[in-house]
Amino acid sequence: MTLNPNDVQRLEQRRHHAPHDVLGAHETDDGSTVITTIQFGARSVAVSINGRAAEPMEQVGNGIFQLTTDTFVDQYTYTVTWDDGSTSTVADPYRRLPTVGEVDLHLIGEGTHQRLWEVLGARPLSKDDGGGVAFAVWAPHAAGVAVIGDFNGWNPHQHPMRALGSSGIWELWIPTAQPGQRYKYSITTGDGVHLDKADPMAQLAEPAPNTASIIAAPTQFEWADNAWMRTRSRFAPLAASEEPTSPMSIYELHLGSWRKGLSYRELAEQLTEYVTEMGFTHVELMGISEHPFEPSWGYQVTSYYAPNNRFGSPDDLRFLIDSLHKAGVGVIMDWVPGHFPKDAWALGRFDGEACYEHPDPRRGEQPDWGTYVFDFGRNEVRNFLVANALYWCQEFHIDGLRVDAVASMLYLDYSRDDWLPNIHGGRENLEAVNFLQEMNRTVHATCPGAVTIAEESTSWPGVTDPNGLGFSYKWNMGWMHDSLEYIQRDPIHRGHHHNEITFSMVYAYSEKYVLPISHDEVVHGKGTLWSRMPTDSSWDRAAMVRTYLAYMWAHPGKKLLFQGQEFGQVQEWNESKGLDWDNLEGWEGEYHRGLQSLTRTLNHLYTSLPALADDHTPDGFQWIANDDATNNVLSFIRRHQGQNLACVINFSGSTHENYRIGLPQAGTWKEVLNTDSHTFEGADRETGVDLVAEQISSHGFGASAALTIPAHSARWFVANS
Repeated sequence: MTLNPNDVQRLEQRRHHAPHDVLGAHETDDGSTVITTIQFGARSVAVSINGRAAEPMEQVGNGIFQLTTDTFVDQYTYTVTWDDGSTSTVADPYRRLPTVGEVDLHLIGEGTHQRLWEVLGARPLSKDDGGGVAFAVWAPHAAGVAVIGDFNGWNPHQHPMRALGSSGIWELWIPTAQPGQRYKYSITTGDGVHLDKADPMAQLAEPAPNTASIIAAPTQFEWADNAWMRTRSRFAPLAASEEPTSPMSIYELHLGSWRKGLSYRELAEQLTEYVTEMGFTHVELMGISEHPFEPSWGYQVTSYYAPNNRFGSPDDLRFLIDSLHKAGVGVIMDWVPGHFPKDAWALGRFDGEACYEHPDPRRGEQPDWGTYVFDFGRNEVRNFLVANALYWCQEFHIDGLRVDAVASMLYLDYSRDDWLPNIHGGRENLEAVNFLQEMNRTVHATCPGAVTIAEESTSWPGVTDPNGLGFSYKWNMGWMHDSLEYIQRDPIHRGHHHNEITFSMVYAYSEKYVLPISHDEVVHGKGTLWSRMPTDSSWDRAAMVRTYLAYMWAHPGKKLLFQGQEFGQVQEWNESKGLDWDNLEGWEGEYHRGLQSLTRTLNHLYTSLPALADDHTPDGFQWIANDDATNNVLSFIRRHQGQNLACVINFSGSTHENYRIGLPQAGTWKEVLNTDSHTFEGADRETGVDLVAEQISSHGFGASAALTIPAHSARWFVANS
């Protein structure tokens, strides 16, 4: 049988959309069978049919071998002799039916395949299923796609893939491929350009500067976190309930710079020990999706389904998460669906045209970051992202997704002079809104107890409303900016800006909030909590930071603190080196050890005092006095489950004696926190002194008490029942 010259030409030009129609075994009109294979670099090829002795094949083209036989062909294998004289016996990639089924194609087409990673990408098959690896990739504009890798000498002619109808999915089974080998897709565009692309669905990728995908072995990890997974829903707000969720104190960290040089398994020991000893309930991990540029901190993602390979294997990451869970610590990850980098080997212009990104640059590019923006209105793209959220929650037991830069997704004119309005002429990105709603619904329904957290910097309504965007929580960026602006002012000027420290309570219950002091606030010349304080005195700096943290922990809302701020790191964060743990050493480290001790105490009080549990309803908070700008003092009540907690915060540099506050009940109020205590390296003024409230009206309450509030300090008191 002579090959159709058109087929030969299309194979040579790497533009054949149906190589299975040409390669493999095919019956002819006269009842014989023609077997055709591509084996580039082979000196000769023989074929063994139904276990019989191998018959030599005729070379009929460049690396193309063929045999015509009258034998009924059931099973067959090739014996290939290479130019160096070595031989190998291989099965035929073109002899099996597609590994992606019709139902899968339908679900991908409508954008609803919830386990996309089990269908696309590189999937090792069991011996019972023939072994080898099944490859599948979405490249709707491609004229041809081939798999290249360690298993075929990176030859783009060796393994052309077939297109599955009009789905845009290309598929091929390669029997010689195996886990651990590197691969890419060699894509021929419509205008004949050849692109070598990493797999968008790769579950393992080479660390930078290399760019290939790696065939990941099926996980052998056995989880031991059943107890945690059963109880983690206590942190997740329920749509139909106003009941308070459990306290969340989140430690945000960058794995590469927390303690430099640690692997996932080393972190499993050291990080778990540290956060449990410090009393944090959760960690938030930056940059655990594979990204090539380390200074991007993980916000320029190139492999959304591949864990960061710098610190170990996917199962090593599972080991870290499992260790944290067994210690009672939840794991939140930063997730970046808003944009992706333009690296030529990754998602950008994947098949030669806008594929994952919106084709119109007014919507498809983010000029601030030099990145592409996902086409949220395209079914397959939306499916890629929603399934990715599920992948991390299901395959890695992630407890929460902190969604980065939500505002950039919501507004079509975000940081753009030239923008394209929506169908109603407005600035809202309606497709992005629908995507976020679908993602939140799907994650909450499919992964019970998992939370989603929006980094959203505007006043978009209903971010945490189940009938709005549907997030579990929203970062309170307004609180963060206002409070940091306030504390870095000299105390003698703070009275003129008192509203900056009180305004957050005006809108505190409009959303379910997390109060963040994030990585963004300790870089790019902003300083740290320590260096922001308006003084040259280490004693005063420490006292001011202690006061600020006590205010933060007393304020309604979950808590998030970036690594190093728990002990008052002096220098700004630098991802290229570890934290300045030496700040804690020697006599000069006493104030930093005191801050670390205070953070530990705050976490303990936050999780043990019922009065601090109600973060999300007005019932949990009442001002005593929010108008004492002259003295730079705030005072308020936190309450829940019958417990009252009085919090008095002195942001001034003066000690106030006989300072009277109203209280909801007479009797003894036990001091549970004094940031001026010697335990925290303070001056130990008034430590352990309880309040005795008398039936003297003040601030609208029937009882009151007079107390001393040391300069730069906070005191908390619990009413004895």
